[in-house]
Amino acid sequence: LLARQCLLLGLRGIDRTALCGTSTASATSTSEFSSPHFTEFIEYRERFPHPIGTFFSMVATAAQLRAVSPAALPLQQLRTKTRFALSIAHITPSGSRCAANKLRAVASDADEVSMLEKMLKIAKERKEKENGSAASPPETLYDGKGFTIKTFNAISAVGLDKFPKGKYVVAGDVGDLPEAPMGIMLRSHKLQLDDVPPTVRGIVRCGAGTNNIPVKEMTERGIPVFNTPGANANAVKELVICGLLLASRGIIEGNNHVNTVINTEEAGDYERVSKRIEADKSMFGGKEIEGKTLGVIGLGAIGSRVVSAALALGMNVIGYDPVLSLDAALQLPGDRMRRVTDLDDIFAEADYITVHVPYIKGVTHHLINSEALSKCKSNVHLLNFARGEIIDGAAVRSGYDTGLLTGKYISDFSDPDLMGHPRHLVLPHLGASTDEAEENSAAMAAQTMMDFLETGTIRNSVNFPTTILAPQKNSSGARLCIVNRNEPGALGEITTFLGSRGLNISQQINTSRGDIAYTVIDFTNQPEDAEAIQAELAKNCSFIISLRFLGMVFADELGEPGTYFYVSWAK
Repeated sequence: LLARQCLLLGLRGIDRTALCGTSTASATSTSEFSSPHFTEFIEYRERFPHPIGTFFSMVATAAQLRAVSPAALPLQQLRTKTRFALSIAHITPSGSRCAANKLRAVASDADEVSMLEKMLKIAKERKEKENGSAASPPETLYDGKGFTIKTFNAISAVGLDKFPKGKYVVAGDVGDLPEAPMGIMLRSHKLQLDDVPPTVRGIVRCGAGTNNIPVKEMTERGIPVFNTPGANANAVKELVICGLLLASRGIIEGNNHVNTVINTEEAGDYERVSKRIEADKSMFGGKEIEGKTLGVIGLGAIGSRVVSAALALGMNVIGYDPVLSLDAALQLPGDRMRRVTDLDDIFAEADYITVHVPYIKGVTHHLINSEALSKCKSNVHLLNFARGEIIDGAAVRSGYDTGLLTGKYISDFSDPDLMGHPRHLVLPHLGASTDEAEENSAAMAAQTMMDFLETGTIRNSVNFPTTILAPQKNSSGARLCIVNRNEPGALGEITTFLGSRGLNISQQINTSRGDIAYTVIDFTNQPEDAEAIQAELAKNCSFIISLRFLGMVFADELGEPGTYFYVSWAK
């Protein structure tokens, strides 16, 4: 503040000698300056004469300033705020002595910027000089073992850069890793069982769907499979809005007509093509989406965004989600939409139906089938940017053939029963194909993997329960992560055994999901022989699938990357 105030004083016409304390300044006392910062400046100059003196030697030179009459002095305030107001009337008394002491700056705006930069440079140099002797030594780089991550597909560099260098070694080729992979990161690669060695602790997909991963087999092996829900939600939402417009207007059909019919028949003649385009527009009439009803099946990260966008476009929205989470519910626009508990309500009322649910065999397989279509309006438009199997293509084709269904089906999945049908508009699988979505997914995947490997935290897993136990601060104890079959009495057997080996439990969390249970236990002390305890615990508790001891993984040997991971099924 002082530096800025002083610069403005110099540039706006105030006698620099009055500020710098030379002989001509004696005629003007500090009491004649109304700004409270002026007195602070005088005190500052007396304590630190060098920076201020240097500053004013740059700002107020004979070449820059010259005496002028009082009438020529600028009358604007130096600050817009009241406390900084310092008009010319407040500076000196009237009279010839005032005229002699008043100076006007002729520096341009460029000069002012240049002077500010020079002043800032001087201040930085002084600060560095003052702090040089007290500077803390640079932090020592981690040089221990790192967690090894095997990638499939091209993963965004934004996500890969989240992994700290040295603490993590990431490569697409196993040969480039110092040890077998401890984690797998992929996008669309069809993961095979042979791709997953016993050293793998977790698998994360950069995206929402995990149908390219053998989740059932990974669950049996005690390996959590993670995804990145919501990371690509905005990209998919935008494509859904595009789909609504493609269904409502003859956009693709009209473009194909121009390219394949008009240009050909009119031999590319500009004048004739232009007239023909105008004449043929009536072939592709459509309807507006404003005021129409959109049925949204699935109100998660993507569905909730679709709801908000559709409302903004003036549509009426009906939503259905039987397993809506609290977090997802909070994202919905309240009473501006209508939630229903029966899919038949959507089938009966909707002009457009869009699906945003995961594909689960026996649950969402052919969620929209011939029975559902028989309850829909004949001109209903279907949008599917979730999974192809959710809508029964054979039922849709039958509806087209019998005249029961006249609306369009927009998707980014092909269907064997609808190949080449004019009402099935198929796009490449573009839902998450934006730079932003790929970066968001990769960054979220990397963070999820790091949280799991370093602390045992599980979030966004499709086969394991959410489990979050904050590590105790300043604890020198160990953390044990246990994956076991979900059997009665299992936790009691585990804790009894650990107590018998002298390990004192300070906190723990036990969760389960289906046939899998996951337990995280913190101890106040560390085991003398962690490897032996793991082997003995697994032997005494046959339901255990895997064990992993963690300490401060990058600060001590216990839990160092690659150590103390016991896998029962691989023994």
